[in-house]
Amino acid sequence: MTRSKLTLNTTLAAIGLASSLAITSTAHADYPEQDIRLIIPYGPGGATDILFRLISQEAEKTLGASIIPVNMAGAGATLGSRNVKDAAPDGYTLLGSHDTIALSKLAGTVDYSFDAFEPVALLTQTINIPASHSNHAVQSADQIADYVRDNPGQVRFSMIPSSTDHFFWAQFFQETGIDMADVRLVGYPDTGEQVSALMAEEIDFAMFNLPSGGAFFEDGTFRALGIAHPERLDSMPDVPTLRELGIEMDHSTSRGIFAPLGTPQDVLDTLADAYGTALENEQVQSRIENEFGSVVRFLAGEDYQAFLTENEAALSAAAENIDFQN
Repeated sequence: MTRSKLTLNTTLAAIGLASSLAITSTAHADYPEQDIRLIIPYGPGGATDILFRLISQEAEKTLGASIIPVNMAGAGATLGSRNVKDAAPDGYTLLGSHDTIALSKLAGTVDYSFDAFEPVALLTQTINIPASHSNHAVQSADQIADYVRDNPGQVRFSMIPSSTDHFFWAQFFQETGIDMADVRLVGYPDTGEQVSALMAEEIDFAMFNLPSGGAFFEDGTFRALGIAHPERLDSMPDVPTLRELGIEMDHSTSRGIFAPLGTPQDVLDTLADAYGTALENEQVQSRIENEFGSVVRFLAGEDYQAFLTENEAALSAAAENIDFQN
């Protein structure tokens, strides 16, 4: 090849690269140009589904494009997360999920965790609440340890295996000095069956939150034993926090938006801005807090990444006390 042809080819290649970069930059600047699919790895009607639909509907107004919720339940919430993990990193397929991403890896269900995604933004936290039936002798969470010591091997705690409440109780036992050998963990397939079991007094304790247990706390069927949050909930002002009871523990279901790994930063920023703006809407805030017993907590970028790292470390510590084979 002659020097003139080599120079010409190099010049054309440079022009092509510059054009490609310009097109890519323009494409990102125009994002979004089509509907966005938000994969929700649970069935319709639950708190996770309703909260993401509510906030996304408001976020659409800033984005100028539709966010289409797609329920993709199955395989312990990993069917949906895997779908997003393997999707094109173009900002048009997102995941609306929570701690279950890390829980699934810790339980050995999948080989990936938060680091398989680009974190977009943390949106809400649903505060978890240990509970008993109204006829139970235990009146508050700080009495549970003594009750277990007085009734070794007889006290029944409900949980959904490898789910949030499984980890809640593992952490609770660790913080209160309860030996796992002295309790009976009773597994249930879903929250509805846990509600029925506690109502029938087949179990002693369960972990709920306001979406799942609020009506039962209000009518006196169940007793809230403490709030796993640094502050009392406005809707339950008479129930002390676990920390007030001497149990140094906070616990919530933290819901956020994730994108496939490699999604451009400007796309992530656009999405985070839209969801952050949505959470500033007072009506949206009111529904999140009053209807769904959750609190608005918006984190994006490095702040959200730091939160996920800390959250996974806490879950990993709790997992050391869990036998996932049983």
